[in-house]
Amino acid sequence: MIADSFGRVHDYLRISLTDNCNFRCFYCMPEEDYDFTPAARLMQPDEILSLAKLFVAQGVKKIRLTGGEPLVRKDAAEIITNLGKLPVELVITTNGTRIAELLPTLKAAGIKSINISLDTLQPEKFMLITRRDLFHQVRSNIELLLQHKFTVKINMVVMKGLNDDEIKDFIDWTKHHPLQIRFIEFMPFSGNRWTSNKMFSLAEILQVIEKDFTVLPVKAEPHDTAKSFMIPGHEGSFAIISTMTAPFCDTCNRMRLTADGKLKNCLFSDGETDLLTALRNNEEVLPLIHASILSKKKELGGQLGKHFEQIDTATLQNRSMITIGG
Repeated sequence: MIADSFGRVHDYLRISLTDNCNFRCFYCMPEEDYDFTPAARLMQPDEILSLAKLFVAQGVKKIRLTGGEPLVRKDAAEIITNLGKLPVELVITTNGTRIAELLPTLKAAGIKSINISLDTLQPEKFMLITRRDLFHQVRSNIELLLQHKFTVKINMVVMKGLNDDEIKDFIDWTKHHPLQIRFIEFMPFSGNRWTSNKMFSLAEILQVIEKDFTVLPVKAEPHDTAKSFMIPGHEGSFAIISTMTAPFCDTCNRMRLTADGKLKNCLFSDGETDLLTALRNNEEVLPLIHASILSKKKELGGQLGKHFEQIDTATLQNRSMITIGG
């Protein structure tokens, strides 16, 4: 069992496979010409499996694969196949571009739930946000996942003045499709030009939706990061991830392993623990894991204040989102 000094048991591991991505979303990547981590410094498939086994032996019940874009790795299928053999719930967050070609691998590995990052339903705006003309490919792959009975959650980062006018469109999408739309408050990371006036809050999102729909809360599951809701008559549902205005740190059970093998005990922590170097040097890794989680701060990495409007992004010490894995 991996626990911190506040008694929170950590049984959910997010593994970033790469900091590379075939999109260039401004809120995730600092710039177009990004200096990606050299392949030799990334965890290799056998190293990912070795570390994952160690975490599972310590009580981890769920592993989420993230990126960058995890499916752009040439050995993604091998990694997914290896992890699919572990006694753990395996899930993935992806931009959805490579779903069709890797669908047999995903099914064989026992993956049943997939999160797709999609911030707009407008092809032109999609091009503006991602700087890639792949909207229709993503939409087609979402339909493919639904046809194959996957649980599909759509992650939409809501940004004031950019896509907050599409909230109702996303809700309309759930009328006849068994999707969960997850509206995410815009969060500050290194190089993503975050400002508080771009952030669209939990209260504002609900206010928009309640203008046109009857909204009913859904009982939260343990460790939920999202506040879930349903709309009578809709096949799907929606949720809001309110990291900035109503954080959920009290029940956090998450650990993050970056693509270069560093353990982060919080999305916003300024420190990290190098597991990969220890593994490659045949050193004991388990004490490093426990020490990292024991040093976890009570909330928001100890860096963010109580109110989002007081955050000074210039003083944040953290990686960019793409090198953390979300």
